Amino acid sequence: MLPALSDLLAAALSTRAPLIERLAAEDTDAYRVFHGSVEGAPGLTVDRYGDALLVQTFHQRLSEAQLAELTAFYAEAMPGLTVIWNDRSAANSRVANALEGVSADAAALPRTFSEQGVSYAFQGRHEGQDPWLFLDLRAARRRVMAEAEGKSVLNLFAYTCGVGVAAAKAGAKHVVNIDFSESSLRVGKDNARLNDLPIRVRFVKSDVFPALRQLAGQGQATMVRGKRMPPFPPFETRQFDIVFLDPPRYAKSPFGVVDLVKDYPAVFNLALRTTAEGGTLICCNNVAQVARDAWLDQLQRSAKKIGRPVREFEWIEPEADFPSPDDNPPLKVVLLRV
Repeated sequence: MLPALSDLLAAALSTRAPLIERLAAEDTDAYRVFHGSVEGAPGLTVDRYGDALLVQTFHQRLSEAQLAELTAFYAEAMPGLTVIWNDRSAANSRVANALEGVSADAAALPRTFSEQGVSYAFQGRHEGQDPWLFLDLRAARRRVMAEAEGKSVLNLFAYTCGVGVAAAKAGAKHVVNIDFSESSLRVGKDNARLNDLPIRVRFVKSDVFPALRQLAGQGQATMVRGKRMPPFPPFETRQFDIVFLDPPRYAKSPFGVVDLVKDYPAVFNLALRTTAEGGTLICCNNVAQVARDAWLDQLQRSAKKIGRPVREFEWIEPEADFPSPDDNPPLKVVLLRV
């Protein structure tokens, strides 16, 4: 007999109790409450963002009975939190379910939450699909904050600029966030305004390839093979003490192709050239089928080939609210000293 959904939710919450206590002590009220792929309900996730619980389904919808059971469980176990359900079980992963009443109002309401004393914006439903801050990257943001004081930081594929804002909060002397999405950068600017930052953080709307080529001193042509390239902002040649590289699985533009499975070095090599000698490059790969040791070997060989060998490396593992049964989590984050 399969366990009841509420039993699975209770077991997951009990397992997280020590972690939740530690996070609360450091002013963090955002974490994964239920990670269904390894806790008995594949495709179901429940994330806390401040006073909201974001429920997402990726393989099949919740039935009305299951939604009622889940809502009743958290009303008792975590009172005062509003449940927002986003069903993304369709093939395109877009949110498909309508919300009504209190849930609809809650999903549309901008609110804030805290991670390690840094405030971030949250909205259950917005023009995009994904939450504005990915919680499995908390360990990476934690490490950036530990390293950032007095350093210059380049945040690539910045999305809503969580890494950049965290770095500035932790005392970085200069922070540049680069992303092609105006809406994501707008949230990033909101995140910066939510915090009493000691510096003015830069937000640059740009394709990453021309930005990196200019920063690396290679320049970006305005005409390629007889075709005029799209406009791009200018950058002066510069290197950074810390570079954070978190590309999407696949993206193609006139300037280049990002492909985390077949050609991570295409963007990695440019990011490495913008990392100062003796600096730190933190790389992310969120493709589950990419073996982490093979990926690291690829990075090391690429770095050596361009004359910037990796001096040492360190894996940054997701924290305990993202359990992995085989110690090989889908999200791989490696810190490289170069």
